[in-house]
Amino acid sequence: MIDIAWLLVSASLVFLMQAGFLCLESGRIRSKNSINVAAKNISDFILSSAVFNLIGFGLMFGASSYGLFGTSNFLFGDGASAASIAFFFFQMMFCGTAATLVSGAVAERMTFAGYLAITLVLSAFIYPIVGHWAWNGVFASGESAGWLEKMGFVDFAGSTVVHSVGGWVALVAVWKIGPRLRRFEEGVYLPQGSNLPLAGLGVLLIWMGWIGFNGGSTLALNESVPSILLNTFLAAVWGGVGACAIFYIKYRFINVSHLLNGVIAGLVGITAGCHVVSAGGAILVGLVSGVITVLGSYLMERWRLDDALDVVPAHLFAGMWGTVAVALLGDLDAIGNGLSRMDQLAVQIIGILSIGAYCCAVAYIALMVLSRFMQLRVSTIDEEKGLNVAEHHATTEIIDLLNSMRYQQDKADFSQRVPEEPFTEVGQIAKQYNQVIDKVNQEINERDQALYWFKESEMRKSAILNASMDCIVTIDSVGKIIEYNPASERTFGMLKRQVRDKSFIDLFVPPEDRAEIRNSLATEFSSSKGWVLNRRNHFQLQRGSDQTFPVEIAITKALNEEGSFQEFTLHIRDVTRHVKLQQRLRFLAYSDPLTNLYNRTYMNEQLERSLRLSAERGSQIALLFLDLDKFKIINDTLGHKAGDELLCEVSARLSDVTTETDVIARWGGDEFLIMIVEEVSESRVQQLASSILSAMRIPVTLSDKPVRVATSIGMSISGEDSTAEKLIQQADIAMYSAKQNGRDNARFYEAYMAEDVANLFQFEQVIKEALLKDQFSLVYQPQYDHQRQGIFGLEALIRWHHPERGNISPAEFIPMAEESNLICQIDEFVIEEVLKCLKEWQNADVDIVPIAVNISGRHMVSVGFVDYIEQKLTEYNVSGRWLKIEITEGVFIHDVSQCVDIMSALNALGVEISVDDFGTGYSSLNYLKTLPLDILKIDQSFVRECGDSAEGDKICEAIIQLANNLDLQVIAEGVETELQATVLQQLGCHLHQGYYYFMPETKESVSDRLRQQTHNKALKHG
Repeated sequence: MIDIAWLLVSASLVFLMQAGFLCLESGRIRSKNSINVAAKNISDFILSSAVFNLIGFGLMFGASSYGLFGTSNFLFGDGASAASIAFFFFQMMFCGTAATLVSGAVAERMTFAGYLAITLVLSAFIYPIVGHWAWNGVFASGESAGWLEKMGFVDFAGSTVVHSVGGWVALVAVWKIGPRLRRFEEGVYLPQGSNLPLAGLGVLLIWMGWIGFNGGSTLALNESVPSILLNTFLAAVWGGVGACAIFYIKYRFINVSHLLNGVIAGLVGITAGCHVVSAGGAILVGLVSGVITVLGSYLMERWRLDDALDVVPAHLFAGMWGTVAVALLGDLDAIGNGLSRMDQLAVQIIGILSIGAYCCAVAYIALMVLSRFMQLRVSTIDEEKGLNVAEHHATTEIIDLLNSMRYQQDKADFSQRVPEEPFTEVGQIAKQYNQVIDKVNQEINERDQALYWFKESEMRKSAILNASMDCIVTIDSVGKIIEYNPASERTFGMLKRQVRDKSFIDLFVPPEDRAEIRNSLATEFSSSKGWVLNRRNHFQLQRGSDQTFPVEIAITKALNEEGSFQEFTLHIRDVTRHVKLQQRLRFLAYSDPLTNLYNRTYMNEQLERSLRLSAERGSQIALLFLDLDKFKIINDTLGHKAGDELLCEVSARLSDVTTETDVIARWGGDEFLIMIVEEVSESRVQQLASSILSAMRIPVTLSDKPVRVATSIGMSISGEDSTAEKLIQQADIAMYSAKQNGRDNARFYEAYMAEDVANLFQFEQVIKEALLKDQFSLVYQPQYDHQRQGIFGLEALIRWHHPERGNISPAEFIPMAEESNLICQIDEFVIEEVLKCLKEWQNADVDIVPIAVNISGRHMVSVGFVDYIEQKLTEYNVSGRWLKIEITEGVFIHDVSQCVDIMSALNALGVEISVDDFGTGYSSLNYLKTLPLDILKIDQSFVRECGDSAEGDKICEAIIQLANNLDLQVIAEGVETELQATVLQQLGCHLHQGYYYFMPETKESVSDRLRQQTHNKALKHG
């Protein structure tokens, strides 16, 4: 019976925490919302208790269904034992605690009905389910039934199950509902609370209630209770110490709100493991919890999440830490689940993450659904008015006072005094306010009298002053304003009555110039420094507190009848438009109109200037020369608009990865320069180049197509004899070296590169010469049909026999030719030679087969390509069915409709189209379906893996099935072994090409082979 009594006492102490939370939240928020907060605290306890009685207890502690939720003990009460009722009473208090946490987080802006709705969701569908996962076995059976409980998850009294659950829901609600009005506006600071002593009392009540919260979780009055309560109090004490210490270190004063939250955080943190940690461990848990709540509060502000009472840091963050601390600091023997420390840590983390994910998901869905049917946040007017009045029509003395003051404001009638309630603080405020109003009325009367005295003087001068478009300001010998015309009011944004008799220097001269202008005024503007009489003085004045603008000031001096000084007149002209025009002209002269980057002119000037400064300082500057790889192809095929979009995107990415001191310029076309002037080193330059390459590798969407445009970068660093022209030339040379090194990389300039560039230019001339001197020739590689056991086609391959250098590989000269129009000339050479060969074989009665020719993407989409093919077929009298054209997938980045038109025209000539190296480029099923293709060629990189790996087989099989489904022929190229040939046949590919069957051969050799094949067929059928 004593255990039942202890559980009932503990439940009563936990119930006392509700009073503590009411005091804490009422004291921590503004008084205009205190009644609303109190009503929410009482209402959420009533609602959560009712829901817990109806379904919550059953879901949490009923017979478990797969460890996820309970299925019995609903509408708990009838026929229950005394021990069960005591247990139910204790757990009902826990449910109320979890529910009430949300109230503090969303205080001062959430509607009463919306809050009760989310309380219903938490009490019915969140807290009982989470509690079932972790605590189901503590009731009745004593066996672990919840899935987290079975894993060994330990949360003794609810750091996660109670406090983090409330914290997770509070976090989602805060995010969904948004911050209080002006919460994150600059210069606006909401008070710590309206009644901090009441909030302090609330924390003490919560602290006292925690005796039952942790002590009662033993469910029995045994020997462990004293140590649990000791650990609870130690953690609370050191939580307050930790919070105060870290706040004091930064701000040098004690923040009461953080002190209160630190105590609560310590209590929350120790709740999970108070039964298994030592006293020292409890101190550490509390100390870290206090630090976490302060840092968590900073983090919430940085995220712009307005948690009115720091519920999330104190209950969610501290609860997560306390749950993890069980594994880190707990006595494994005392835990007694047989897990190692690392295993226990893993289980604790799984519990935190799974509970957090479930709480966030359910709360988010609930809030989204509720927002469709009810208003979750009060209106702006109601929030400013206060929820006491808006939601409950409850008024206070301060509200009555504010209403009286608002009446005066709306009616502009300050003759009626506000009512003064004697012997109250609000009454004293009203009395002081009336005194202020009396003083204001007195000041207004005095001002009106002064204006009347000077009325005649104002009338005499007003005609000249009002007619002037320039500012005319008259000042006395100490700078006080005497006259101030309408143009001055428009220019400076201040009325004449606001500036009269005030210092012109203090109002309109920037602070850094005031001393100099005062000295100039003291000499009656006759000194060489500052302003000078009867001259145009170019200067900067200010309007407001921080806005400066350029002016032209002319000063004249007026004397009275006796010839002595009377006043200075300042003729001020705002020249902002003139200056902006000059700046605009400078911008147009030094910027690129497309990308808004600097242009070549500006870069040249800055580079020369920076080189002079670096020579004086003994420092260095670095230059990066960027060129977009294959930009011309995109510009020619997708259009100039797409090219312009790409250049703008490149400029944006360069701006993102560079610093403010780096100078970026568009040098011309697709070339960019970046100058580094600070902290120049090879490592920093290389790091910037790497960042640029990474940024540029991200695909760009052009004309609804993802296009990857790589960049080649050349880098140079200044030396003692560097000039702007030389540094640019070195970076340019290094960039071309990067292109020759495979593109998409960066290279520093080295002396040998200049020679390589010269050689490169010479190599292009050698290619042109080779075309003229017939140094190129063709070889033909037969393609084999396994089903028909014979050659069904040929592929023409170009060879270069240089008289001095010998055989030059196509891999060496083709990429270079693609950089220029030479590739088109080479393509035409190959087509011409192939058609000549076919014509010779036709005349020689050779049983010819189709010959495939590789065509570059640039050539195929060029103007007149189809006409050229048709002309050559007619010239040589060769049917189009004997000519096949192979293209790579790179062609697919071009305009699809253009590609369809070209391929359809070729098909009309009888020419078949095949896709070479399929699977290695920009392949798309949409392109395959749209374009009039005939053949797919499996790239040899996939064929090479056939038979060696299951992945290689599957890739080839997928391509073969794809071709079959699209009614396309499929050819495997690069077949070099019997195993590859066998596997490909088994996969359904019977058309092969590779060294396993035939090496590339001369046309004479191929001609003999075709005659032999014809002879063999004749014998077979003879």
